[in-house]
Amino acid sequence: MFLAASIVCDDYFLPSLEIITECLGLSQDVAGATFMAAGSSAPELVTAFLGVFVTKGDIGVSTILGSAIYNLLGICAACGLLSSVVSRLSCWPLFRDCLAYTISAAAVLAMISDSRIYWYESASLLLIYGCYILVLCFDIKINRCLMKKLSPCCSCFTKATEQSGEQQPLAGWREERGPLIRQQSRTDSGIFQDELDYSQLSTSLHGLDEISEDHPSVFTMPEEDMKRILWVLSLPITTLLYLTTPDCRRRFWRNWFMVTFFMSAAWISAITYVLVWMITIAGETLGIPESVMGLTLLAAGTSVPDTVASVLVARKGNGDMAMSNIVGSNVFDMLCLGIPWFIKTAFINTSEPIEVNSSGLTYTATSLICSVVFIFLAIHLNGWKIDKKLGAICLILYLVFTVLSILYELGIIGNNPTRVCGN
Repeated sequence: MFLAASIVCDDYFLPSLEIITECLGLSQDVAGATFMAAGSSAPELVTAFLGVFVTKGDIGVSTILGSAIYNLLGICAACGLLSSVVSRLSCWPLFRDCLAYTISAAAVLAMISDSRIYWYESASLLLIYGCYILVLCFDIKINRCLMKKLSPCCSCFTKATEQSGEQQPLAGWREERGPLIRQQSRTDSGIFQDELDYSQLSTSLHGLDEISEDHPSVFTMPEEDMKRILWVLSLPITTLLYLTTPDCRRRFWRNWFMVTFFMSAAWISAITYVLVWMITIAGETLGIPESVMGLTLLAAGTSVPDTVASVLVARKGNGDMAMSNIVGSNVFDMLCLGIPWFIKTAFINTSEPIEVNSSGLTYTATSLICSVVFIFLAIHLNGWKIDKKLGAICLILYLVFTVLSILYELGIIGNNPTRVCGN
C-alpha cells in the first residue's frame, strides 16, 4: 500500500498539480497550501470519516494529530536529509501557514479538553479554514503590504523580497532537452494572471507539450537492477492505474489533468482505506492501543503522499512549495476533523455530542503547537533554508515527541488509562 501511494503521487498526482498551478498562475507557496495540501491529505479525510462513522473511536483524531507532528517534523527532516539541494525559503508564506496552523491546533485543543465535540465547535473549524482560504485569495496584496511596513524593522522580510523575485518552476518539468516552464514570482499582480500573461502561459504549455510527447511509458523497464525489482513488484498496481487514470504527462491526455487530479486523490483515499483496515486489525490482534497505532504506523502511512510530494519538490529547490504543503496540509487536516464532526452532530445525531475518549490527545495537541513554534524558529536561525543540518534536528525532535506520546498513551508516564482496539 505504501508503494502504491508513492506511485500514484509520483506518476499522476504531482504532474496534474503542476499543470493546474500553471494554468491558474499560482505561486509556489499558495499552490502547496491549497491543491497540493488538499490532494495529498485525502487519506486524512478518509481516516477522519472512518473514525467517526465506522470504527466510532479515536483512530481518526489520533491519526490526524499524529500525522500532523510527522508532517511538521518528519517530512521536514526527510526534505533536508534526502535532498541534495539547499532550498531557500521566504518569510511570509511560512509565517502565514504557521500562524494559521497554530490557531487551528489551539482550537482543536480547546475542543477536546472536555472530551466532547459539539456542532458549534466543529463549525468553528470550518470557519477557520474558510478564513485561511480567504487570506490565500488576497495573498499577494497582503504580502506586499507587510513587506512595505515590516521590511525596515525585520530583516527576514527584506531577504524574502530579494529571494522571491524569481522562483523556480513548481515540480518536475525542467529537463535539459526541453524548454523551461514560465517562472512564477510572488511579485505577480495576483493569484490569477493578467490577460497579457496568457500568451506567455500558452508558450509555456506548448513547451510542456514537447516535453510530454517524449515522456516514456509507465511500462518501460528501468535499467538498474533494484529499480527493475520494484518495477516488477508494482506492475499490477501500475497496470490498474494506467487503465483507470489518464497520464497527463503524455500529450494525448494533457487536457485531462483535472480528471487525473481527482482520480489520483480517489486512489490515494482507497489505498488508505485498506491501510487503515489492516492496521486496525493488526492492533486488535496484538492488543495495541488504537491511539498508539494512530500516532505511529497510521500517521506515517497516511502521510506517504505528503512525504513523497514534499521531497520531490524540495529536490527541485522549491522550498516554499514544500513547506507550504507540510504546514498547509495540517491546516487542511483540521478541516478533515471538522467535516465528519459537523455532519454527525448537526445532521445525524443532534441530541448528543461526540465523545473523544483519549486524554493523551491533549498532550499531542499541545506538542503540535510547540513543534510549530520550533519549526519557525529553527528555520529562522538556520538562515531561512532547508538543509541536512535542519533535517537532522527535526528528525531527533520527532523521535522524542513520538516516544513521549507513546509512553503517555501506554500509561507509563502520566495518569492516562489505556484503551485497546476493539474494546
